[in-house]
Amino acid sequence: MKLLQIKMYKRINYIAAILVLVCGLGVQAQVTTSSPYSRYGLGNIKGSLLPQLRAMGGISTAVNSITGFNNINMQNPASYSSITLTTIDVGMSAGLTSLSRNNLSETSFNSTFSHLAFAIPVNRKSALSFGILPYSDLGYSYRNTVKIDTTSVDQLYEGEGGLSKAYIGYGYRIGDHLRIGANAEYIFGNLQTTRATEYALAGAINAKLQNKNSVGGLNYSYGIQYDFNVGRTTSVTLGYSGSNSGKLNSNQTFYATQYTRDAAGNESTAIDTLNSVDNGKSNLTLPLSHNFGISIKKSDKWLIGADFRMSKWAATSINNINSGLQDSWGASLGGQWTPDATSYNSYMKRIDYRLGFNYDKTYIQINNQDIKQMGASLGFGFPLPSANAGSAFYKINFTTEVGQRGTLNNNLVKEQFINFHLGFTLNDTWFRRYRVD
Repeated sequence: MKLLQIKMYKRINYIAAILVLVCGLGVQAQVTTSSPYSRYGLGNIKGSLLPQLRAMGGISTAVNSITGFNNINMQNPASYSSITLTTIDVGMSAGLTSLSRNNLSETSFNSTFSHLAFAIPVNRKSALSFGILPYSDLGYSYRNTVKIDTTSVDQLYEGEGGLSKAYIGYGYRIGDHLRIGANAEYIFGNLQTTRATEYALAGAINAKLQNKNSVGGLNYSYGIQYDFNVGRTTSVTLGYSGSNSGKLNSNQTFYATQYTRDAAGNESTAIDTLNSVDNGKSNLTLPLSHNFGISIKKSDKWLIGADFRMSKWAATSINNINSGLQDSWGASLGGQWTPDATSYNSYMKRIDYRLGFNYDKTYIQINNQDIKQMGASLGFGFPLPSANAGSAFYKINFTTEVGQRGTLNNNLVKEQFINFHLGFTLNDTWFRRYRVD
């Protein structure tokens, strides 16, 4: 009995340490981005992918277990049924973004806490998962200068904030080949935007529109996977996942004000409020989405897969106003190779090597120009020494993504990025009754 108490005490301390780390990351590195394209819709959609899946181009729909190590794949909750050990995954992300337009360029760096996820096996055929991760990022600041008669007028656009997603899901295996699962998701956060018109004259009366949406509501996602053997150690998995077109509650605060700037360029307080709305009740609709995937794997050796995804963004609205977006679609291709997961002679053979590619036609169209995104990813899974007499396993997952979004055509902005994702994964035999003779 004392042995059981000691083990559980250590694990409770471990959870506490993770929560302290997550709180620290949340204070030091808030969810931020520097992208003019985050102005549209709900911002930059992050996707429910951990570093080990991002490294394979984002394939996830037909992925459950790759080697004997357990990973959490909340993109398709049917995969939870493959979880055989208590699993914790925590991580952070950072990105270097370069924006270019005509002869102008700008570079920025942002970092943020990326995820905290748990998965616990309920029995041999099912598992429960819960956690929190970003849903979207909103962050931009830019200006356009136009001429009205002989006067220069600056049009300023700013935005900040984003949405987060807390989820709980359950996956169940039916027979030997079929898996089903579902997530209940609570999406919440703030989206703040500002538009201003300023005249290049000291003392001129300028106008500003400030809008803040405080969002919160439930959404649901679901998935199914079916696998069959094509050899003694080789199998093929077919997968589907999707999410419903849910409505989230939105409390809107809106101000239309006038202000001036002095000769030094300092902004005055508002000299007049033309219109205001406090806590206006409204809603925000999410898109209906579908994901299809296929993968083929050789047990404890390699996996190759492909995904196709589509979302009905054209039907979404914010504050009952159509967002002017278009339907999006994308595809991913990627895989993982582990030379010898059980090798004792070579650490390099136990490392997971991952590679992937992705292409997306986003929901943004400007000046009849579709905004597209493409990228390549490379990642590694570094195993750490096991503990608790070989019942606990640890792995560090590191991924680098390189890609671009947008174009220089039609006077638009090209966005080039390098993203880094770091995750720490624990597999352990928790919640097991120990016997002491």
